[in-house]
Amino acid sequence: MTLVAGVDSSTQSCKIVIRDAQSGALVREGRASHPNGTEVAPSAWWDALQEAILDAGGLDDVAAISVAGQQHGLVALDADGRVVRDALLWNDTRSAQAALDLIAEFGADELARRTGSLPVASFTSTKVRWLRDAEPEHAARVAAVALPHDWLTWRLLGYGPAGDDASPLGPVLDALTTDRSDASGTGYWDPSTGDYDRSLFTAALGHDAVLPRVLGPGDRAGVTVQVNTPSGAVVPAGLVVGVGAGDNAGAALGLGAREGDVVVSIGTSGTVFAVTPERVSDVTGTVAGFADASGAFLPLVATLNAARVLGSIAEVLDVDHAEFARLALEAEPGAGGVVLVPYFEGERTPNLPDATASITGLTIASSTRANFARAAIEGMLCGLAAGLDAVRAVGVADKRLLFVGGAAQNPAVQQIAAQVFDTEVVIPKPGEYVADGGAVQAAWALTGVRPDWELEVVGRPAPDHRPEIRAAYTIAAAAVAEATATRVATSGH
Repeated sequence: MTLVAGVDSSTQSCKIVIRDAQSGALVREGRASHPNGTEVAPSAWWDALQEAILDAGGLDDVAAISVAGQQHGLVALDADGRVVRDALLWNDTRSAQAALDLIAEFGADELARRTGSLPVASFTSTKVRWLRDAEPEHAARVAAVALPHDWLTWRLLGYGPAGDDASPLGPVLDALTTDRSDASGTGYWDPSTGDYDRSLFTAALGHDAVLPRVLGPGDRAGVTVQVNTPSGAVVPAGLVVGVGAGDNAGAALGLGAREGDVVVSIGTSGTVFAVTPERVSDVTGTVAGFADASGAFLPLVATLNAARVLGSIAEVLDVDHAEFARLALEAEPGAGGVVLVPYFEGERTPNLPDATASITGLTIASSTRANFARAAIEGMLCGLAAGLDAVRAVGVADKRLLFVGGAAQNPAVQQIAAQVFDTEVVIPKPGEYVADGGAVQAAWALTGVRPDWELEVVGRPAPDHRPEIRAAYTIAAAAVAEATATRVATSGH
């Protein structure tokens, strides 16, 4: 049996799966936590990867590995390969003004044409610009800019800061590599040409610097030399290292998503993304025109309010997840006219950062615990359905929806999803799909052929589309948008 490993270095933790390269069967796995915060020392990711490797039983019998990870973050390196400052993560919003500045300088249409997306605070380009403006002494030291998965791949291959015993090959910045999916989230790479837009990058940083070589799907980033780490984890010599990927592209690869598949991920935030043969661009900024990890493209919409909506209302009702689901299914579709617009954290799709949540349609008769529970699920899913509308608007044709994330296993979410959405809903078996995407890449890099592992499905709720749910939500959401605009105009901010 030939084994391959896939890594998911996410915001919260590092997970590693070790699978049979031929069948995809899970052999063993491991994990380790990451520190909290929106800026993190990259060394914490390296330490967590070592811990996860040990937890998974080591890599001595593994033939190939690939690292998928959180998108967008800024890892700035000096000429000696040392990290200039703690990495700014995707969820660090201090660069929001920098995003507006870049749009003002280049124009929304021009940026969408050149990169497929409009920069927001999560994008690397905005963090680079923030560094230039807020910490010019740090910006002046930057010799290379990498993404989180790029930097971990570099370390696995034996590169790293000068004088580090776990970096036998030293600070060779030109050895940094990345992939199409992660490069497309930087804000200075063109998915249609596969080239960096150096003028955008230098406008952000103030000077040029080394950027990772963008490798193709199935390519090798390199082959390891033996690395002995302080934790006792050993990276053996001769391990093939795949190209890696951003987290959403890794999940699509791990799910085996193809054209016609739309992935709906219900996590802390929500994402809706699809595999398409052609690049899309959206001048409104609603849809990010990313590349995927297979050689195609990955138009993506993000919402801020997803699984936490359910947790918040369950806490108000003082019930656990099982009772929450039972209550929601006790109510009729439409929740007796009760509608929750769940903008608890503002919202990104639609772009209403100053919005708050709203609940309408309450009468004496409709004010029941069951209706509150169902309205929460319907509201969350309607927000994601608006994301589906957005990717459809840029030309995506969907045949089925793959629902992933912890909340997707909730029986009420599954049944109500089949009523909110007008496309087949499929529930894959819970899994570490981002890490699985890394394992697919590792097998691909090892053999030269993309594996076609079977996706295990645990649910296919019967189609039961109820358009009146979306219709009521659309009216309520429009009222929230209007009220938000009025409040912001009145308050002056």
